[in-house]
Amino acid sequence: MGRLFGTDGVRGVANADLTAELALGLSVAAAHVLAEAGTFAGHRATAVVGRDPRASGEFLEAAVVAGLASSGVDVLLVGVLPTPAVAYLTGVLGADLGVVLSASHNAMPDNGLKFLARGGHKLDDELEDRIEKVYEEHRTGAPWDRPTGSGVGRVRHYNEGFDQYVAHLIGVLPNRLDGLKIVLDEAHGAAARVSPEAFSRAGAEIITIGTDPDGLNINDGCGSTHLGLLKAAVVEHGADFGIAHDGDADRCLAVDHTGEEVDGDQIMAVLALAMRERSALRSDTVVATVMSNLGFKLAMEREGLTLVQTAVGDRYVLEEMKEHGYALGGEQSGHVIILDHATTGDGTLTGLMLAARVADTGRTLKDLASVMTRLPQVLINVPDVDRTRVGTSADLAAAVAEAERELGSTGRVLLRPSGTEPLVRVMVEAADIDQARSVAGRLADAVKSALG
Repeated sequence: MGRLFGTDGVRGVANADLTAELALGLSVAAAHVLAEAGTFAGHRATAVVGRDPRASGEFLEAAVVAGLASSGVDVLLVGVLPTPAVAYLTGVLGADLGVVLSASHNAMPDNGLKFLARGGHKLDDELEDRIEKVYEEHRTGAPWDRPTGSGVGRVRHYNEGFDQYVAHLIGVLPNRLDGLKIVLDEAHGAAARVSPEAFSRAGAEIITIGTDPDGLNINDGCGSTHLGLLKAAVVEHGADFGIAHDGDADRCLAVDHTGEEVDGDQIMAVLALAMRERSALRSDTVVATVMSNLGFKLAMEREGLTLVQTAVGDRYVLEEMKEHGYALGGEQSGHVIILDHATTGDGTLTGLMLAARVADTGRTLKDLASVMTRLPQVLINVPDVDRTRVGTSADLAAAVAEAERELGSTGRVLLRPSGTEPLVRVMVEAADIDQARSVAGRLADAVKSALG
């Protein structure tokens, strides 16, 4: 069996790759592994379970609840809430485990299963590997040790989570948003209620799109992966800027008043300077992944800030932040972690903090984002290839070396297997966009040839 857990939990087509049986089995395995690790020592375990609005989340949630309760874990169902809200509630409620059912930015047919440790942090690789191993052992015949009678878990709905999370978001803002007009695109996802409520309570005038989830329309032509609607709405309404989230609202991208995209790197640059002014940017350091634009690194150096880079995946950004006590990190895709106030990427919190900076300075988002200049970057996703062989193909290594020689010191190349989808990502940066496109196209062809 290949590794089930990617960079962000277990993900695949619901009812095909991610079945009710798999969700139930992994939930039982997680309960057993965490019990063995001493997480539940001396008390009855509690889990917080939340999801995004996908139709498949309904039956997958039932499977997870069955698995946990049958293992003696009490379950608090918080309903449809963003991933960072479930993480926050896992921590503030003192739960031993959090579970999120979401495929984030993926299309509706997909779904995902994410486990959170006590405190609301993602499980480390070692625990995920142990959960897989225990799941496979019992799937192939070893019986579970099942509690009976009063030993089984109890299940109840926890309806206070929405207000608790919104109050938390408002409570950490450095200033109000009065006078701002902001368009919000919620991707028909988990933040469809939370984000408009938070921005309104903070004082902003809001226009909303993507706030009518029906279980089938999540991420459908809207949200952080489809910015066209948001760009048009910002210009049409004369808004100060727009904010877009993905299906589980752990991402935030923005659009300035002219309709131009402001990506995760630019957002982090703006927030880094704001946090430094408030003496909140510990060690004057920002953490990002190797996918961040070279322009971001150059901007941070120019501002006298240190950039630490990690492997792709917000979990690796978070690990680096926790280990060294850094306060800000994230990804170009819009996963931004403000560790003093969140244990994972939080799109609503990020959008609020960005808006607070605009309101506080009186400057436009376009002006604030100009602190960095994005170098031309081309990203090509190559599907239907064996992503496991990216690091072992001699032909592919030769193609990469040739591309790097051509680019020299003015650009860079990055090939990596996706941790959440069956494809390989080819990224090329260069001083000239035409050169970046040419090199990326040749490398994409090389990936197809070598790994197809």
